[in-house]
Amino acid sequence: MRSVRGLRATRRWAAVWALALCAASAVPAMETPATAAATSATATSSGSPYTVSPVAGSLSGYRISGVYVAGVSSGGYMAGQLQVAYSSRIRGTAVFGAGPYYCAENNAAEALYGCAANTYPDYLGTLEADASLWSAYGWIDPIGNLSGKPVWVYHGSQDTTIAASVSRDGAAFWSDFGAKVTSVTGTGAGHAWVTPYGTNTCATTGSPYLDNCGTDPEHDLLTKMLGSVAAENTGPLTGTLTRFDQSAYAVGGSAGALDMSGAGFAYVPHSCATGSSCRLLVALHGCSQGYDSVGTAFVDRANLDQYADTNAMIVLYPQATTGASNPYGCWDWWGYLGATNYPIQGGAQIETIMNMVDALGG
Repeated sequence: MRSVRGLRATRRWAAVWALALCAASAVPAMETPATAAATSATATSSGSPYTVSPVAGSLSGYRISGVYVAGVSSGGYMAGQLQVAYSSRIRGTAVFGAGPYYCAENNAAEALYGCAANTYPDYLGTLEADASLWSAYGWIDPIGNLSGKPVWVYHGSQDTTIAASVSRDGAAFWSDFGAKVTSVTGTGAGHAWVTPYGTNTCATTGSPYLDNCGTDPEHDLLTKMLGSVAAENTGPLTGTLTRFDQSAYAVGGSAGALDMSGAGFAYVPHSCATGSSCRLLVALHGCSQGYDSVGTAFVDRANLDQYADTNAMIVLYPQATTGASNPYGCWDWWGYLGATNYPIQGGAQIETIMNMVDALGG
């Protein structure tokens, strides 16, 4: 990538970024893959969702009418990369706790000090110029496709991991290209995916990064992207949760080589499995929130399967994992895999996720 500014992220700097992001957070006991397997198909206590146990399988094709992306923290940055790289295919985006596209500029120091803290500027104008240039080169879909796209941006008022100014510039990036942006400040919320099924109190920034603030942001983000939504299913789920081998879709054939877990998940409501036209939502966890860290906590408690059941929507849950340059299992939004094409078409994690989207019919 001849126009990419900044330094290649070294292993040392990538590790420094991940350590600095997560070290300040208290890490309580985690739900592990082993304990997740014991999850019941019924609600076990007040505030717990109905869940379904994953069944091993592969991804099948369905009648997909539109693809959307959502994510938190590093997953929010990855959601932005997917939206910009494939704006002709992805119809809308929702993010918790993330900033503008290509914020890190392939530089782990900038990721830490300009895209989490605001010690450095995030160079919004440069990021927008890069996106326009890459669109002209054909490295991403035409940037004009962002005009009119629905985008929902959430920042917790108690989020000290991502500065509020970085989140505002994330919203500004979309607005400056004509997207229809809704920005939300989550009163009292920490750095987390906020959900009625969160196991942490609202202001918490800590594992499993699922905060309960007495609100239902999923209703709001889905309404923004889809136009309207039916009330979620608060009873037993109708669909199936498939656990699939991510290496089958990974660029190069090895998910582990891309700091992606062996297992990914897809929730398919009964209506979608029996032939109804359905939307597809790609839901991206944050650092220390993937299956290898907290089991199926994000899958079970993000409050997406409940809406999927009543709104003809499949939910794809790709999974990142830890690696030598990525000790907390983040998505690659600063170049830790060592390739400069991470935010554009051809980026290894982006293409792996899009291979999953393709397999589902999106």
